Amino acid sequence: MEGDDCSFLPDSSDDHSQRGSVASSATLSRAQDVLVYICGDSAVHLSVEGLGSVSVQELARSVREALHIPESVQDVFAFWLSSPLLELQLKARHQPYKLCRQWQDLLYRFTEASEEDISQDEPCLQYRRNVFYPKSKELQINDEGVLRLLYEEARGNILSGRYPCDPEHWTGLGALSLALHEGTGLDGQQCSTTIRKKKLSSYLPAHVAMGSGGLLSTLRGKSSRQTGLEHNLMEEYRKISTPAGSAAEPTQLLHQYLNTCHALPYYGCAFFFGEIDKPGQGILQRVKRKAVNVGICLEGVYVMDVKEKHVLLGLHFNELSWDHSYPEEQGDSHILWLEFDGDEDGTPVNKLLKIYSKQAELMSGFIEFCVELKSASEGGAAAEMDGELSQQPAGQDVSNKNGRGGRRGMLRRQSSVVCSRVHSLNTISYVDNGKEIKRLKPKRAASFFTRQVSAPAYSAVQVTESLEQG
Repeated sequence: MEGDDCSFLPDSSDDHSQRGSVASSATLSRAQDVLVYICGDSAVHLSVEGLGSVSVQELARSVREALHIPESVQDVFAFWLSSPLLELQLKARHQPYKLCRQWQDLLYRFTEASEEDISQDEPCLQYRRNVFYPKSKELQINDEGVLRLLYEEARGNILSGRYPCDPEHWTGLGALSLALHEGTGLDGQQCSTTIRKKKLSSYLPAHVAMGSGGLLSTLRGKSSRQTGLEHNLMEEYRKISTPAGSAAEPTQLLHQYLNTCHALPYYGCAFFFGEIDKPGQGILQRVKRKAVNVGICLEGVYVMDVKEKHVLLGLHFNELSWDHSYPEEQGDSHILWLEFDGDEDGTPVNKLLKIYSKQAELMSGFIEFCVELKSASEGGAAAEMDGELSQQPAGQDVSNKNGRGGRRGMLRRQSSVVCSRVHSLNTISYVDNGKEIKRLKPKRAASFFTRQVSAPAYSAVQVTESLEQG
């Protein structure tokens, strides 16, 4: 099932904006040049007639033909409008030109950007992975062109740090990238020369390749650190290298790369920007905020530290209830609330995490649609979703709450970047009558929210006082 019925993005039919960022309305009936960007710094050049009314569905046919994408896997990709300030996956019925004209309105509604930044921001039309396409189906793809598009997107997210990963992952992925771009027959000297010529940042995440910088980095010897990274990369490459004259099958290497990325629970997520409260520090207990990326996919919700590049909280949909709230007064924030089980000194409690973001409405709608998709896929389709999407009967306890069993066992250690760090979060715990907020409660509380996955697991609580108490 595609995301065409998702309602988290405003419909483009009400075009009240006067901004024309693609072409003037006087020339829309004639053929217009359109660039559709794909991951890997390339684009598809199309000549489109009637640009003002052309839909995503119509554009998709032209792009698939240009990229030779088989009809059997046409649902792998979707159109996105993206800029540094906002990313939105479009529905099949959306008209990109009209949404571009509304872009400033969308930025005012869903971002905290300044008026100057908004006035200068310009979206580009991208052809990227469809958030609603299951990973299990992706593993069945053998078309090299499609796999390369998926690889380029995954590689970009690894290098930018959007997909946090552990050293053994980033080193292995870097070696696979080296093999895909340079072949598997390089000897030690050739491998070293290639890495130094193209720089480590072509193969390893930027925050790893560049280091923290500063005086301390200089004193410790940046060159020795880079040498160590280069050595580890070459060792991983050696494991997949082949004798001179032979070559590894590209599709095999591409599958290896994507399989490794699939071990990261947030692979394929749509990302939203927000902030959370830091734990109070100092005598005055002043609370500051921390920037986070919120990744949402068919498997759950993942809150990641933008600076530290690790997961703060990861929840499957059957582990949470959620809601979003609008500002009550001018100056207040939009909030996405996530509720999950926790403990205080060994006592079970309900925990609430507040995520401040003008994209809270988008995130809530996205979660709701993913939950609906998951419910609709119960039965045969659920069994295909990589084991992590297997459905639990209503009221049954979830045996592995972290969802990281089986082949993901190596990710369970606490030092892994994919492990939740609930202890570092500034959360609220509340009692089951909902009238006051306390650090402890005597028994498992019912849910504060009406939006939830499994009604027997959570039931609504009528709250008479604000959650800001206590």
